[in-house]
Amino acid sequence: MHQRVSSRRALVLVLLAAIAWGTGGPTGAFLSKAGLTPLATSFWRLAAAAVWLLALRLLSRRRKPLNLRPSHALTGLGLAICQLGYFTAIPRVGIGIATVIALGAAPIMITLGARERLTPAILAALAGLALLTTTAGKASLTGIAAALASAAGYSLTTLLNRNTPDPLTTALLGFVTGALLLAPFAALPTTWTGWLLIAYFGLVPTALAYTLFYEGLRTLKPSTASVIALLEPVVATAIGVLFFKEHLTVVALAGAAVLLSAVAAQSRHR
Repeated sequence: MHQRVSSRRALVLVLLAAIAWGTGGPTGAFLSKAGLTPLATSFWRLAAAAVWLLALRLLSRRRKPLNLRPSHALTGLGLAICQLGYFTAIPRVGIGIATVIALGAAPIMITLGARERLTPAILAALAGLALLTTTAGKASLTGIAAALASAAGYSLTTLLNRNTPDPLTTALLGFVTGALLLAPFAALPTTWTGWLLIAYFGLVPTALAYTLFYEGLRTLKPSTASVIALLEPVVATAIGVLFFKEHLTVVALAGAAVLLSAVAAQSRHR
C-alpha cells in the first residue's frame, strides 16, 4: 500500500501532469506530418507508454505479479474511448468545439459522478476554456456525441482511479488494455523521427502524466483534479505561441486569464 501524498504535493503532481499533457498536442501534430493518422497515433501513444512503464517496473525490480482487475480493463476502455471520441469529433465539428466539449464536459461529469458540489470556480473554468479555444466550427450531432463520449471516457478513468493503491501499475495495465483495443488502427511510422516522437509521446504526455495524475487523485477531490487538468490547453497554446509563431486573440487571452484564475480558486477545494 502506497502512502498518500499531502494535498499540496498532490496539487503539484496534477499540475505537472497537466503541463505534460499540454505537450501532447504539438507532438501529435508532428506525428501527423510524419504520416501517422490520429488513430494510429493514439495506439502508439498508449502502447509506448505501456513499454516505458513496464521497463520502469523491471528496473525497480518489483516482484508483485501483475493482476488484471476489472477496474484496469475499464481504465483501458476509458482511455481508448477518450482517444477515439476526440479524434472522431475533430473532423466533424472542428478542433475548438471538440476541445470545449471533450475537456469541458469532463469536470461536470466527474463532479456529478463523485457526488461533489459544482462550484462557481468549475463553471468559470469552463467559460475560460470556451473563450481560449473559441473558433468557428460545424454543427454535427455525430461530432458532438463523439466529443461527449471522449469526455465520458476520461471521466471514467478519473473516477475509477481516485483511490488506486498503486498508480504506476494501474496506468500500466490501463495502457495495455487501451492499446489492445486500438490495435486495429495501428500503422508503422516510416521514419526514425516518427519513432522518436512516439517514444516521447508515450513517455511524457502519457506514462508520466497519467501516473502523476492518478497519484494526485489519491488525495485530491476528483473535481479539483479535473479542473487543474484544464491547464493542458493553456500549456498547448503557450507552446503554439512560443515555438509555432501562432497568435492569440484578445478573447483567447481573456479566456486563459479566466481559466487560470478559476484553477487557482478551485485548488482551495482539496
